[in-house]
Amino acid sequence: MIGMRGLESWRRRSGASFSRKRIRLRARRAWRMTIIVLGSVVGGLAAVSFAKLCDAGIAFHHNVIRSVPFLPYVLMPASMALATWLTIKFAPAAAGSGIPQVIAAAEEAGPDNPGDDKISVRTAVVKVALTALLLTCGAAIGREGPTVQVVAAILFLFTSRLHGGPSRRALLIAGGAAGVAAAFNTLIAGVVFAVEELAKGFDRRNNSIIILVVVIAGAASYAFAGDYAYFGSLRGSTALASAWLAAPIIGVVCGVTGGLFARAVAAVIGPQPNAVGLFRKSRPIVFATGCGLVAALAAFASGGLSFGTGYDSTTALLAGGGGAQSWSLSVWRWIATLAASVCGAPGGLFAPSLAIGAGLGSVVDQVVPWVQGRDVVVLGMAAYLAGVVQAPLTSAVILMEMTRDPGLVGPLMLSTLMSRAISSRIMREPLYHQLAGAWRRRVGKPAKAVPAPAA
Repeated sequence: MIGMRGLESWRRRSGASFSRKRIRLRARRAWRMTIIVLGSVVGGLAAVSFAKLCDAGIAFHHNVIRSVPFLPYVLMPASMALATWLTIKFAPAAAGSGIPQVIAAAEEAGPDNPGDDKISVRTAVVKVALTALLLTCGAAIGREGPTVQVVAAILFLFTSRLHGGPSRRALLIAGGAAGVAAAFNTLIAGVVFAVEELAKGFDRRNNSIIILVVVIAGAASYAFAGDYAYFGSLRGSTALASAWLAAPIIGVVCGVTGGLFARAVAAVIGPQPNAVGLFRKSRPIVFATGCGLVAALAAFASGGLSFGTGYDSTTALLAGGGGAQSWSLSVWRWIATLAASVCGAPGGLFAPSLAIGAGLGSVVDQVVPWVQGRDVVVLGMAAYLAGVVQAPLTSAVILMEMTRDPGLVGPLMLSTLMSRAISSRIMREPLYHQLAGAWRRRVGKPAKAVPAPAA
């Protein structure tokens, strides 16, 4: 009888202890999720504030051009040299796009590496300030890549002391994806970017096969059944035959130009730079000044079309205007973006790449008689971005969400797949992953063993 009473008392005590442990576990999970949500909110607010700051800088630059037309051409070399010097002095990891830094940080994240300067708050602050400065002076850069690094740094700051739950690598990838989503206001593209580019969730060969099968099935469906919607057309349809015919041409053109751009960038600032890259390392300020002079000459030759992100030019081409300047927009912005990308200062590639792609699409529209202007401009934007970063799914989804045109899904995927296939022949490894090699931690070689002296 006493034994039964003791057993029952033990059961009650153990049950109460188990309940308390379960309550504590649930409380820790709730606290962890609260911190993650709070960090995500702060990251989104930071992305919006960053965008508004950059827009204010671009507007100021437009006012300067109208008031003192020659001043932006003088400010370009000075601003690139100053931004490069400030980057080297205060936050070297703030240089460039920021996406390679996030990829390298995610690969190295673990218990033995709680974080480094690639995802620090200091780097994020310098990144924001210098990107806005360069856009104020008219540099051909974007804010999307820097936004990825900034949001990843903020989310990592909030979650670095959490125990259990998602890994540090998962949180960094989530922060980078949130940066893409916040920069373009494209939520699905952020998820796709995380899987395709940051996390390497798909093998690239399988990725291409998936897109190819989907495109072929979609083309066959369109050929036999026409452009139809399952529940009926909700927005009104466009003639898509010309888009399907133009997609392979756009893919080849943008694959060649995007692949050459990526290879040039990697040759200068990649982990194995050429002679130009070695000169950049030895004389960074002189090199940045030279890049600024090249960008200023490109802006002068294009009549100012290569200034800034290219948003105005791209919008004009999508609206059916500005086609006569598409050659100048494509060529000189290609040169100006290359100069800004390798100078050593912060700056992204997404927005300038979309502008270059829009110009290339407009060029194809002028050369090929059977294509429609707006559709081919959209295809050019997606295909050139895919040629530069070799992320066809992300490029296609970004343009799908940005243009809100579901009818172009098939041609977009076909053009980005073709572009990626051509670009991969020129640039074997995707640009961001090759540049990430320059940001990975270097492990020193073990010292050679010294033989013991003979007895």
